[in-house]
Amino acid sequence: MAAKRKVTFKIFVFLISTDLLETFAQFCFKKSTTCQSFSGIVTIAQAYLFIKTVIFSPFLWLALFSVLLIFTIWSTILSKIDLSVAVPVASFSYILVPLTSSIFLHEKISSIRWFGIIFILIGVILVSMSTDHKKEIA
Repeated sequence: MAAKRKVTFKIFVFLISTDLLETFAQFCFKKSTTCQSFSGIVTIAQAYLFIKTVIFSPFLWLALFSVLLIFTIWSTILSKIDLSVAVPVASFSYILVPLTSSIFLHEKISSIRWFGIIFILIGVILVSMSTDHKKEIA
């Protein structure tokens, strides 16, 4: 397999845009399920109403369009750089999704969850650094 190019500014912008679109898609998926307040789905009629509400929600369609756009951009990214490089660089959504949930959906994010998110990001950074180190040794 031919060596892939390094992350250029254009690829970096594409990576950031996938994170922003991923955050937007997750937000829209959540909003599509909360258009009406459901206390729980117990009967088939309630399940039907829930599914009908979600399917006709513009948020669902925005989310699906975002996923299609993410797929297109992500395919372009992967044609230019290694997957092992792309995934760590494109991990800002680990912060963006909880932050968006907190700000726009008024979800409470506990301190322990924020610490967990920080530890995940530290792990992603270490994995990314170890990939670069492995290439230098080889």
